[in-house]
Order: sequence, then structure tokens, then C-alpha cells
Amino acid sequence: MKTTKNFKTGWLRATCASAAMAYALTAVPAIAEDFDLDALIAAAKAEDGITIYSSTSKIKKAAAGFSEKYGIEAIGTKAKGPAQIELVVRESQAGNVVGDVIIAADAAAASALLLAEGMVTSWTPPDMADTIGELSSDPLVVWRDPALWTYNNENGGECPVSNIWEVTEDEWNRRIALEDPLNKPSFSDWFNQMETHFDDEMADAYKEHFGKVLDRGEQSATATWVQRLAANAPLLTDSSSGAAEAIGTRGQDKPFFGLVASAKYRDVSPEGLAMGLCKDMKPSIGFAVPGYGLIATGSDSPNAAKLFLHYMMTEEGVLPMTQDGKMSGNSAVPPHPDEVSGVVTYADRLTPHIAATGSDDFDKRQDWQDLWRIHYKR
Repeated sequence: MKTTKNFKTGWLRATCASAAMAYALTAVPAIAEDFDLDALIAAAKAEDGITIYSSTSKIKKAAAGFSEKYGIEAIGTKAKGPAQIELVVRESQAGNVVGDVIIAADAAAASALLLAEGMVTSWTPPDMADTIGELSSDPLVVWRDPALWTYNNENGGECPVSNIWEVTEDEWNRRIALEDPLNKPSFSDWFNQMETHFDDEMADAYKEHFGKVLDRGEQSATATWVQRLAANAPLLTDSSSGAAEAIGTRGQDKPFFGLVASAKYRDVSPEGLAMGLCKDMKPSIGFAVPGYGLIATGSDSPNAAKLFLHYMMTEEGVLPMTQDGKMSGNSAVPPHPDEVSGVVTYADRLTPHIAATGSDDFDKRQDWQDLWRIHYKR
């Protein structure tokens, strides 16, 4: 796995970086001159069809579009993150590959269990190298699924929270809504990514809000924030839909505030939910969960699998997903015109996921979950 050395994320000054790189946009070097898309298409058509595992049911639409375009049978199958990992592991061990392409929703587990063991490989379309940035190329990021700090904007006005440390204070006691970190691994991974790469930014935000320096002698700024948030008795939901309803339901005197998947903004309407993106929140407006595009080792249709990933890195292929606020790993793909949250405009203010430390995220999940479990108050 390639180590990311330089990048820039707008609000972030990454501790592992020495120079700036535009988040998810900077080009990786050199297009492969010998890549021939027509030759790939011909090779793909000579193979059997493919099956794709993805956490979104919209993969069926994408698969149907691919089949119509290329005349290659493609079956899209919805499988949530843990189920994807289990399927790939079992199929690899049995020597019976069914899922040719996996758009992995659990990035850390994919890094630690699939890529590290050689059960899958990553392939980045060479003819798109100038628009697929370094943070999206190894492994290939087909899309990013944002989780956004969100407020109830029924009565207009700006976001009531400007600093991430505010959610740990009494004003927001029992008024923060988010998915349960014990059931949602991406939250534990986010905690670890912040501590590993962006703890200085968390400490800077603490100083800006409280007017004093945080003592990080015993634990990181991120760990202190997680501990305090858990102790502030947030409302924990079993889905992002539950958090969105808690925040966006109209008629609340003191509405909830919290983290919501960008896809839930499709429920925003004059008769539906009232939600707005906290676009100026420091040090970030949320985080982005990558969907890795991977090819199963031992697939009978490796060229068709590559062609499908190539298709998904185009506006046409990823269109069903960008409507829900997912952001393509290809910077040449524009935001969907009907996407409601507006997150793409502020994408450089999301905490990025650094693939180089994905296995570490997986290894430390239990530690973060234990910290949350110990300090959470109902």
C-alpha cells in the first residue's frame, strides 16, 4: 500500500504532511501511454458476466446501466460492510469467487483483512490518472460517503454550533444525535483518523473555544473530545435516518444537533425534514467514508471487473450515488444537480480518510469502542 506523504484538506494541517495537496483532487503522476480502453472493452466482452457487492441498493441501477452500455451481464447485489467482508473471505478461502467487484463500505476492514491478505486487488483507470487524486488512487476510491454536522433550520438562521468542542458542553447535553459508535465502525475509524493525523487541529480548536491549551500529556485531544461527547449523553440511533429525524423534525422548541449521512438530506422539503449543513464548523464539517473499488483475486472476469470500475469512475456510472451526496473519487465528475446538502462545495472541509493507516484504524476499533462504552451516559 502506498504511503500518503503530502496532502491538504482546507482546514487541516496534517501532521504527517510536509507540503500541501488539494484534498481528493491532486493528480497522481503520468497517464499510462499504452492503456487502450477499446482493447479493455473487447477483452471484457470475451469474459463471463460479473457480480458486484455494494452497500447501496443503487448498485443495481449502476449495474443495469453498465450492461446496457457494454452488453456485458452485471448483477448488483446489496451487502452491508460486514457482510461484504465475510462474503469475500469465505469465497476466497473456498476458491469459489462469486463477487468479482467489491465496493467496500468498511475501508479499515478491507485494508486489514482483504487487501493485506491478497484476497482483492486495487486497480485505478490509467486514462483517468490526471483527475483521480493521490488520496483516491491506492486503493481506488469510487466514492466518498459524507457524514455531516447538521442542524434544524426550520426557522432559518445559521448553524448554532461553530466549534466541535461545543457539543461536549451542558447546552447540548442530551441534544446531540448520531449513530451508535458501538454499532457503526466508521465512527471508531474516524476517531482514530483524527487522533493519528489531525490531533493538532483538535487541540487548536479546543484552545480557540476555551481560551487555554489542552493538556495532552495523558491522552490525545481527540480522545478527550470523544470521552466528553460520550459523557454528554447523546441520543444514539441505529441508523442515520433516526438521527436525521431527531434533528430535522419540525416543531421542536430545542431541536437536536448532530451527524447525518448526506443521503438523508433527500428527505428535506417544506413538508418533510428541516436540515442544514454546518458549513463553517471548526475544525471540520464532518467526515467522509471511502468506498473502495476492489477486484476479487481469482475472478474469472478480471477485465470486465476493470471495465466496471472504469465505468463507475465516470459521471454516467456513479450518477445514482451522487444524487445522494456521495462524492466521486474522480474530480472530473461534477456533483449531481439534484443533490440537496451542497456538501461537494465544502468537500475540502471534511476530515479525509488516509488509506495508509487504514489497518491501524481496524486494529484500534476495540480501544475506541471501550473508551466510548466506559464514558457514555444514558
